[in-house]
Order: sequence, then structure tokens, then C-alpha cells
Amino acid sequence: MSDTPTTPPSEMTDQPEPAMDANPHPEQAPPQEDPLSVAQAEVAKLTAVNAELADQFLRAKAEAENARRRADEEVSKARKFAVESFAESLLPVADSLTAGLAIADANAQQLREGSEATLRQLKSALERHKVIEINPDAGAKFDPHQHQAISVVPAEQEPNTVVTVLQKGYLIADRVLRPALVTVSAPK
Repeated sequence: MSDTPTTPPSEMTDQPEPAMDANPHPEQAPPQEDPLSVAQAEVAKLTAVNAELADQFLRAKAEAENARRRADEEVSKARKFAVESFAESLLPVADSLTAGLAIADANAQQLREGSEATLRQLKSALERHKVIEINPDAGAKFDPHQHQAISVVPAEQEPNTVVTVLQKGYLIADRVLRPALVTVSAPK
């Protein structure tokens, strides 16, 4: 047997094998793109994206500025008109005082009754707006958060208790507006 390969006679031809062409249809060859035009198209595309992003940024910045301005205006209005409701509550008190003073020939009893009625109106207006009296009873424990000791006096009470209230204090929404002025019993 021989070592030479045998090929059937039908496959033997003298023609060279056709080369594999990358494009089997030469009439449809892709056009050669100019690198410069490709770069210019890419630059144009990126410029358009950049312009759109710049526009979005400016709009967002303007919107944030408008929101900040509106918030500043709201805070300003809130500060300006914060006492409006409180002032409306005090108007009847002012009207009562004016009416009482308009009576020229009022006797002491009438003046007292009018003053007590006006004081009730005032206390009611203060309470509606969470302004509460601090008026400790004698013998109450001294509270440095709500009381201010004016003096320490010898007394039969336990040490550090309120002996007398010289001036009422006031709280507003659990915050001390003015402490009560008190005298406190001295240690024995």
C-alpha cells in the first residue's frame, strides 16, 4: 500500500480553489466613511447632549431658587402674622377697658366688677394661646426651672419651699416665659 492519499477522479481538477471573499457581492460594498466626518458627527451629537443637560441644569437651578424664595416669603409672613390670632384674642380685653374708662361717674364697686370681668377675659385669652400662670402655693417645693428666688427667709416650713409669691410667672407651651418671683425658706 502506498502512503499517498488517493482522491477520487471526479474531485480532481486543475483549477485553483476560489478564495473566500469577505464580501461575496462586490456591488454592495460598504461605503468608506471618512474619519473626519465620523468625528464631526460624534462632536455634534455630544454638543446636543451637552446643551440639553445645560438646559436641564438651568431649569433645576431656577426651580430650586424659586422654592427657596417661596419658603423665605412664607417664613417672613409667618413671623409677621404670628401674633395675629393672639392679638385678636386681646381685642375684647381692650374694648372692655375702653368701655370701663368711658364711664365718668362709675363708683368703686362698678370699677372693681369691670376690672374683674376684664381680668377674666385677659386670662381666658392667654389660656387659649397656651400662656399658663405659674403661681405656686406656699409650701410648694422650690423649682429653679419655674421659680426665681428673690430671697431666702427663715420659716417653719421645710427648707427650699416657697414661702410667698411676689410675682406670678408664666409658661408658654411648656416653656418658661417668665419665672415666678418667690421667697424661699432657709435651711434650719
